[in-house]
Amino acid sequence: MRFVFMGTPDFSVGIMEELISMGHTCLMAVTQPDKPKGRGHEVAFPPVKEAALARNIEVIQPENVSDPECVSKLKSLNAEVFVVAAYGQLLSEEVLAIPRYGCVNVHASLLPRYRGASPIQWAVINGDEVSGVTTMLMSKGLDTGDIIMKKEVALSPDETGGSLFDKLSREGALLAVKTLNAISKGTATYEKQDDSLASYTGKIDKKFGKIDWNKDAASLERLIRGLDPWPGTYTRIADKSLKIWKASVAAGEKGAEPGQVIYKDKKTLKVQCGRDALNILRLQLEGKKAMDTDAFLRGFNVSVGDILR
Repeated sequence: MRFVFMGTPDFSVGIMEELISMGHTCLMAVTQPDKPKGRGHEVAFPPVKEAALARNIEVIQPENVSDPECVSKLKSLNAEVFVVAAYGQLLSEEVLAIPRYGCVNVHASLLPRYRGASPIQWAVINGDEVSGVTTMLMSKGLDTGDIIMKKEVALSPDETGGSLFDKLSREGALLAVKTLNAISKGTATYEKQDDSLASYTGKIDKKFGKIDWNKDAASLERLIRGLDPWPGTYTRIADKSLKIWKASVAAGEKGAEPGQVIYKDKKTLKVQCGRDALNILRLQLEGKKAMDTDAFLRGFNVSVGDILR
C-alpha cells in the first residue's frame, strides 16, 4: 500500500521501516519540528526524520499538521492510508478523511486502557502483568477509533519503561504490517471501543520523577522502573540531587521517618518508605555517572539516620 507515515520518537521508527521492508511504499514522513537537545542545546532531528532521510523519503515537520498548506500537500500525495505512531499531534477531521482507507494508529496499549501519551510507563508503574499494542482506525478524539487488531505482551518482574518500549515497538511493527495487509485484502475487521472501560495517561515530565518517600516501597520501586530511562526518579541527599535507577523492596524499621537511611554497610543502602523500605541498588549523584551502590558508598559519606528528601 502507498502510505504516509506520521511519527516522532524511536518507537515509531521500527514501524515505518518494517512496513517498507515488507513491500509497502512510504510516500512521505511527517514528524514534529526539530528541537534543542542536551546540555549544549544543539538542534536535533527527531528519530523518524533521521530514518526517513536515510531512505531518501521526503520529510515535512509542520507546527500544525492541520494547517491548510500541510493539508493540501497531504492530499496531493494520493496515499491509500496514513499510518500514525506516537506522532504527538491530534489530526483534524479534514486530515483523517484524506486517505482512501483512513488513518491507522499504532498505539502502545491494549485499548481502551491507557489512551493518551504515556501508556508504556504507566503499565510498569501500575504493576500490570500484561500490556500490548493496538491498531485502530483513527477518529476525532484521543485514541477513540475502532480497534482493528491487538497483540498482548507479558511484562517481566524487572520490566522497565525502556525494555517494554523495545518490546512494544517490535510487536507494533509486526502488527502494523498485518493490519495493512488485511486492509488491502479487504479482510480487516473493526470493533468499536467500550468507552466505559477507557482510562487516560497524560504526558510525563521530569518533575514526575521526584520521589515521595511517604509512599509505599513497592509503588516507588515500580516508579523507578517505569521512569527508566526517562525521566528517571530522583531525591536529594546533602543538598545534592540523587537519581535512583534500581532498587528492591525490603523490610522497613518501625518508628523510622520516611526518607531515613535505616541500614548501611559497604554494599547496602536501605531507605525507609511510608511502608517497608527500598534497598537502593544503582544510583547517580549529581554531576557523576550512574553506578552500583557499593561504588557510590566508597566515594560518598552516608550515615544511618541521614534523611533523603
